[in-house]
Amino acid sequence: AQMSSGTSERGEEGEESIVMPVHNASCWLDECLQAITHQDFSGSMELSVYDDASTDDSMKVVEGWRERLEARAISVVISGHNSAQPRGVIYMLYMSELILCVFQDDVMLPERIRLQYETAVLHPNSLIGCRVRRIPEGSTERYTRWINTTTQDQLITQVYTSHGPTVVMPTWFCSRNWFHGVGPFDEGGKGVPEDLLFFYQSLRQGGGVARVDHCLVVYRYHEKAATHSVLEETIWNLRVGFLQERVLSQWESFTIWNAGKQGRKLYRSLTPANQKKVKAFCDVDENKIQKGFYTYEESKERPKPKIPVVHYKDASAPFIICVKLDMTGGVLEENLVSLQLKEGTDYYHFS
Repeated sequence: AQMSSGTSERGEEGEESIVMPVHNASCWLDECLQAITHQDFSGSMELSVYDDASTDDSMKVVEGWRERLEARAISVVISGHNSAQPRGVIYMLYMSELILCVFQDDVMLPERIRLQYETAVLHPNSLIGCRVRRIPEGSTERYTRWINTTTQDQLITQVYTSHGPTVVMPTWFCSRNWFHGVGPFDEGGKGVPEDLLFFYQSLRQGGGVARVDHCLVVYRYHEKAATHSVLEETIWNLRVGFLQERVLSQWESFTIWNAGKQGRKLYRSLTPANQKKVKAFCDVDENKIQKGFYTYEESKERPKPKIPVVHYKDASAPFIICVKLDMTGGVLEENLVSLQLKEGTDYYHFS
């Protein structure tokens, strides 16, 4: 998705510039623009709307809001392009020294800019997120619970899971300097998980992750969301690569927790050097444990590698956990606690 540098749109010194790409968003814009007028942030703002090849009446809707926005000391500038292909679906709010992400179908609560601004001042080299309310209610329940309840430590340790960035992109807020230092933002189009690429790059450069523990964004779920166009395999490969780079490179040996499909897939995805570090699979399923080992049939090595399968109580740390969080009614979490393991040292979640 497109993220412009914001330099050409910057207003007078001391004025916050809000850059907002819009693509066929007429049905969401009233709610989104109203949320901007309701912000309790006290500085003056310029709203620079970038028409991203819309074919509906999005710009008419924006024009309809001009007077109300200007009454709130938010000046409005409209630019854009009308080529056949849109370049992105993200609203970027570029405040003088800060960048705020808003998706065109999400709604900010009035205190969002103010509270995230205060946190960003304390954490200048961090991506700042917040809690969310998901609509329709009950959609993606597990994912929403994870977004809202991960601890500060887990914002760093759980960056390898299938959930993706531990602060979700529609809640991002960070300093302009950090944003452009991490860049460039990948604009490879459909199928590229641009948020994950940027998030990993920020971590590589020593960036932090923080969350304002207030619900500041109403995060809409719908089937046609752009996130659904990203290939699962692309994300899997990025996650495996990042895990190997950041964690497995530091370990001499480890155990994969799950002798089933996910655990075996992780094993097969590792580099030969990291496959050799896998000393066992562990599981709770007696049938898998009875088999005694997993044979890597696709291996070109002779004899083919055979990796022991043991009960988790007989396995030794460190572990890569390939069992999904919040899916076992608390059993997995209890088992980890019973072994007195520390997340981020003795194990990392991957699934």
